[in-house]
Amino acid sequence: MTSPRDGDIAAGRGPVPIRKSLGQHFLTDRRILERIVASLELNGTQTVVEIGPGRGSLTSILLPLCGKLVLIEYDRALAARLREKYADTPNVTVVEADVLTVSLAEAAGSEPFRLVGNVPYYITTPILFHALARPRPERAVYLVQREVAERIVAEPGSRQYGALSVNVQALAKAKILFRVAPGAFNPPPKVESAVIRIEPRDLPAVPAAAEEEFRRLVIDSFGLRRKQLRRVLRTVWRVSPEQAEAALTACGIDPAARPETLSAEQFAALLAAKP
Repeated sequence: MTSPRDGDIAAGRGPVPIRKSLGQHFLTDRRILERIVASLELNGTQTVVEIGPGRGSLTSILLPLCGKLVLIEYDRALAARLREKYADTPNVTVVEADVLTVSLAEAAGSEPFRLVGNVPYYITTPILFHALARPRPERAVYLVQREVAERIVAEPGSRQYGALSVNVQALAKAKILFRVAPGAFNPPPKVESAVIRIEPRDLPAVPAAAEEEFRRLVIDSFGLRRKQLRRVLRTVWRVSPEQAEAALTACGIDPAARPETLSAEQFAALLAAKP
């Protein structure tokens, strides 16, 4: 994530080529990098996991402010460069892997951790869901496409509201912190970005044992978002019209309503009322 003028050239080497196939857009604006780190609210003792450190610009700012730093980098050349750079830094660990295959909690040493990353836009949603697996980070700060950030915080009934909104809001509190213009990156993406903070809810809308079933219900329901809920539940749960109506009535939900009008709490109540 550094610019070509940073550590690579300082070490007498050219920068690792940008791989468009991995959706690489390296953040080079120092002011934005510092704002992202400040959003983690570090005091020098926390364990931090960084997703996609790339060329290491965010990493260099993070390092003095955390007790332990775990870097998860998929690009082989970039991971090798990071291992070389931090070979003599005992509190830095470089994990060369697809982040979706890594247990973030285990990578953090099974202790409380904070998560940060410039997330590749083409796999943003899978990464967000992956990071919501228990045990969750006590705070996560992501640089994502602005449209995705707006979907995460959208309210029921709004145009942006969808399965991503419900699944995040059921388990966590999310807030858009600030926007980032394309010119802050090398190469510049074609869309505007935003930094978003996600923190676990003290009381999630859905119990731990039901989280996966809840996620399937929400995703399947929004797959039928133009249908009334009475029809949605009949299709998703494979139940009779009477059973679907009874579940909705028990939750105080209008059977003629559509999925995009339900809050995370209402979806959780529906799941609890499943026949």
